[in-house]
Amino acid sequence: MAETGSGERFDVAAFIDDRPIGWREITTLVVVSIVLFIDGFDMYFFGKILPAVADGLGVTPAGMAGVVTAQQVGMAIGAFLMPPLADRIGRKPVLAICLLSFGILSLWTAYSTTPTMMAWLRGISGIFFSAMLPISLAFLAEMTPRRRRASFMAIALVCFSGANVASGAMTAWMLDIYGWQIGFWLGGLLPLLGLPLLLLVHESLPFRVARNPADPQIAATIQRIDPQAGVIGGEAFHLGEKAKPVEQKGPLAMFSAPYRLKTAILWCACFLAMGNIALLANWLPTYFQELGGVPIQEFAKYMMIGFVGGALGTLSMGWWMDRVNPHILIATFFFVDALAIASLGFLPVGTVIFVIGLVVWNYCQVGGQTGINTIATLGYPPEMRSSGIGWAGGSGRIGGIAFPAAGAFALQAMLPLQTIMVVIAIPAVLVAVLILWLGAVERRSPGVEPQLEPATA
Repeated sequence: MAETGSGERFDVAAFIDDRPIGWREITTLVVVSIVLFIDGFDMYFFGKILPAVADGLGVTPAGMAGVVTAQQVGMAIGAFLMPPLADRIGRKPVLAICLLSFGILSLWTAYSTTPTMMAWLRGISGIFFSAMLPISLAFLAEMTPRRRRASFMAIALVCFSGANVASGAMTAWMLDIYGWQIGFWLGGLLPLLGLPLLLLVHESLPFRVARNPADPQIAATIQRIDPQAGVIGGEAFHLGEKAKPVEQKGPLAMFSAPYRLKTAILWCACFLAMGNIALLANWLPTYFQELGGVPIQEFAKYMMIGFVGGALGTLSMGWWMDRVNPHILIATFFFVDALAIASLGFLPVGTVIFVIGLVVWNYCQVGGQTGINTIATLGYPPEMRSSGIGWAGGSGRIGGIAFPAAGAFALQAMLPLQTIMVVIAIPAVLVAVLILWLGAVERRSPGVEPQLEPATA
């Protein structure tokens, strides 16, 4: 880093990367992890209690398809709308807007009296809670030293998937006592309680530099983080020396020449991967109840064990991505994911081998999606990072509309459970192929430095 003073150049990227892991980095990780846990709870709990909600509203589970679709439409809108706003006004204010909004809307949803009312409320809520993941990951990536970036993101995503475990525990032990409304009460209170945590962290420095290198808040923030950095104000702040300048501004820059093909492949991979996640999150407990005769409370207990695999998959993905070729790693996860999904339709429920199948499926599905999220986050520069991962996620939310709709059709048609699970496995194979293609494209493209090479400690 150059000597600083009025008019001197100051590399903010080097300042962040050269810092040891201290209490400020840990605080950022903890805050982002809690925010993602809150977001994950709101995203995952509904599918687990869907049959109970349907019974409470006087319809069949298939009659809730409109609510599932509205939620996914709202999530798609939010993924395209909110991350570009975070690239314009900042990570923290948009996260605050999202927490406040979906907290209030979730509490309101607890008082729904018809599927139509619930569909509107879940649809609007989806606009806000779908944006939390890309914005939070962009924020964490930008404020974490490169050598620990993938690992920190993996830890935060463990908390996101850990909310899956929490929602499973809620279903198994609180649903019969408090009724289906308990999910929405908890889903509303948690974000409101988490809102003050944003006061503990600084706004992203790379975001501020990308937006306006002359922003006086940059020097003030650096001085608070490290008084020994030698910043006195008036420095020419910049982000690294290797990244090529982005000529086009705004989220459409991801379609410029260095990023165009990568963006298209990421969108296709997210469409398939997140479509499958949405399908299984919303319909898998119902499939096993309606087609396999397994009560949702009992299935939730099996899933809680299976979710351990998701946490392990996320942590191991983050660890390995700091050390080995990420594209081969992610593709391997999705090939095994496909085998695990198909096997669930044939394994006897309640046996040890069935629980192992759930663990392997969660390990590969959650770990593989962690890898995709990391590639999407670190593959774009700060001025479009939130938009890059957000819009890739938006394509996934479109898959989240199409796939659950197809899942509802399969339920209405009463297709055999084995047939449904084999068909669901096919997109995972396609994702693996796309990720291998993406790796070949990035090896040939000079683009921005992707920050995905194995880093030394």
